[in-house]
Amino acid sequence: MTSASPDDLVVTFRSIPRRLHEARGETPNDEFDGLSVELNRLLLEAGGLLRTTADPARVADAIATTPADMWVVATLDRLREIALAIGNELRKIAAAGER
Repeated sequence: MTSASPDDLVVTFRSIPRRLHEARGETPNDEFDGLSVELNRLLLEAGGLLRTTADPARVADAIATTPADMWVVATLDRLREIALAIGNELRKIAAAGER
């Protein structure tokens, strides 16, 4: 993901709701709420970087509408890091749902 293009990031963020639904499995609500704290924090950070909400679709839209010559490298790099961290959080949620 370190070389992920903005288009790759758009796909990643758009897929989060589906992946979260799949990862949740049979996880009870109280446990799920605890497990999703970091995921929510990461989405909030991504939204903040792009001056939008934490909604993954809004983050994806903001990435998609940013012209290539307007990207700040540090922002794009941080979004890549966030996308990797979100994948890790989704795996943790999935593992909890499999217990």
